[in-house]
Amino acid sequence: MSRGSAIIAILIASIASFSVGNLVGQRSGGGGEGAEVVVAPTDGDGGGDVAGAPGAAGGGEAAPGGTPRYAIPVTAQQPSKGPADALVTIVMFSEFQCPFCSRVVATEEQILREYPTQVRIVWRNLPLGFHPNAMPAAEAAMEAFAQGGNAKFWQLHDLLFQNQSDLSRENLDRFAEQVGLNMTRYRAAMDNHTHQRAIEADAALAGQIGANGTPNSFVNGIQVTGAQPFEAFKTVIDAEIANAQRLVRAGTPAAQIYAAVQRGALTRAAPPTPAPDAQQPQARPQPDPNAVYRVPVEGRLPQLGPDDALVTIVQFSEFQCPFCKRVEPTIQQIVQEYGRDVRIVWMNNPLGFHPNAMPAAIAVQEAFEQGGNAKFWALHALLFEHQTELERPNIETYAQQVGLNMAQLRAALDNNEHQALITSQQQLAQGLGASGTPAFFINGRNVRGAVPFEQFKSVIDEELAKARALVAAGTPRARVYAETIRNGATSQQMLAAPAGAAPSAPAAPAAPTRSNLAVPDNAPSRGPANAPVVIQEISDYQCPFCSRVGPTIERLLEAFPGRIRLVWRDLPLPFHPNANPAAQAAREVFRQGGNDKFWAYNALLFENQRDLTRETLERLAQQVGGINMAQFRQALDTERHKAAVDADMAAAQAAGINGTPGFVINGELISGAVPYEQFEAAVNRALAAH
Repeated sequence: MSRGSAIIAILIASIASFSVGNLVGQRSGGGGEGAEVVVAPTDGDGGGDVAGAPGAAGGGEAAPGGTPRYAIPVTAQQPSKGPADALVTIVMFSEFQCPFCSRVVATEEQILREYPTQVRIVWRNLPLGFHPNAMPAAEAAMEAFAQGGNAKFWQLHDLLFQNQSDLSRENLDRFAEQVGLNMTRYRAAMDNHTHQRAIEADAALAGQIGANGTPNSFVNGIQVTGAQPFEAFKTVIDAEIANAQRLVRAGTPAAQIYAAVQRGALTRAAPPTPAPDAQQPQARPQPDPNAVYRVPVEGRLPQLGPDDALVTIVQFSEFQCPFCKRVEPTIQQIVQEYGRDVRIVWMNNPLGFHPNAMPAAIAVQEAFEQGGNAKFWALHALLFEHQTELERPNIETYAQQVGLNMAQLRAALDNNEHQALITSQQQLAQGLGASGTPAFFINGRNVRGAVPFEQFKSVIDEELAKARALVAAGTPRARVYAETIRNGATSQQMLAAPAGAAPSAPAAPAAPTRSNLAVPDNAPSRGPANAPVVIQEISDYQCPFCSRVGPTIERLLEAFPGRIRLVWRDLPLPFHPNANPAAQAAREVFRQGGNDKFWAYNALLFENQRDLTRETLERLAQQVGGINMAQFRQALDTERHKAAVDADMAAAQAAGINGTPGFVINGELISGAVPYEQFEAAVNRALAAH
């Protein structure tokens, strides 16, 4: 279905009065590197779902069509534009480095032009962890608001979006001066992080109500996810205006409409509502919070607490993730409160968009090899203490401070020792659906993100009671963990029960997710044109998980000879600076040499994905052979293929694919570098339906 057709379908469904729930309230997430996906408070990454913590508050007046409505306070502390007594308030969670946030700015302006007296827009901050300049930019914008109210905020807001590719501190200072801020006050606010707590509060609120990516808008509390076109917003706005006008006619003053529609609204993310029509897109399934997973801890692993603890918490984490650092005091509080009843077991999950996370992981593993738990936790503390300074020379300095053998440490870093172990831990996390950081398994039960101590305590206390019952029945303390996870799941378990029903046992995986991503006419492909199964691979040349899934796809093509056509689609992610030039280079190779040259070049790009400079792109093109290098260089200089790459990105986003790698197999969506068996099952389903 084309994008235009989709919009028309939405409008028709709206007239039938049941489409709002299908248009809005969808969750960000997916099984790969999220373009603008984050779990506040987790870092999103490649290879797996990054959904927020489960749990919804009861109550709340649903919107027409049964769509959930969320309670989002609006006070004088948030920047806004539009009249205070508007019938519709749109609260937008956004950030200044996100390209999709930039894209939706024009839509906001169109909304205000179309509804000058009926809509107000309220800004809330959600700086994503993989955008290093997003938090400083948010701080600068909030200082502009503190000094000059809405006028200064929106003035700086526009400048920041116009220059979002270069939001260094130097430029932030220049933009602040340009809009006329008091620079002494501004610099003090930036240096002292005056507004950071308020920004983090915005992000925490976003996570609580399921706004896990940017932009995320709430129209009178109704969620609209992503940089949707104007028509998508208009559908919801018009329905809310009609609802508000009924309230006004019944006696509610216009200035109190927002408070009226918010009364009793949900304060936590609600489970998705099943679509009323089986042909409508299905809401994203949610992870089962009661599922128990088999997370093995055999062998030597860094840990705090005794081997015979009644509760084992496996912590998947990494050292550049700000949310991993934020949760560390909570972990210490758990250790202090529960003593010998709890042990913490560390596993590494360095995220692909954190370049220093893997070297830091190798370093702490080497510390563990040299000095066991004592050296591991000593270096662990120093790495988190200096999280923004994890370049190789600094890592060596910290290692020296804890007394490591430096020759062995340098050899470990030079030779990527321990990387096989670290990769296996990443794959374990990914297979369990915990690809964001931090992620925890408490006696096998998954808790995601830097959640408060009370949330950990709730699960720990439940598991402690079960463990004590096992001990009372004769299970030795040292066998409690193995017994608890013995029948645990080895892949992510999703809720299959109706909304609000609490499953008594881990639910079976939900039905396959569908995608309407159309197959383009002229895209690089492999396999017969008339193959019964078409796999569209949505990928990024700098994404480590895209590289990792390559052998799985090769195995699939070998297992189904002649029955699969593989089609390449580009989705270069904004935090991979060389991914877009690489995609354009590959398209030029395709233009000149067709499929054979394209796939040869594609393989070389993935083999060299850590060094995709312009020089490397040219060298690899020459290595393929038969490429006119003058034309190749001109194509890169003029960005000849940028429009085609952008079109792929837009098509993927419109189809709900914001992360890499993604795969659409005859309309079935698979997110992430999942195991071969999952691909095989999807292909068999496609063949059976053909």
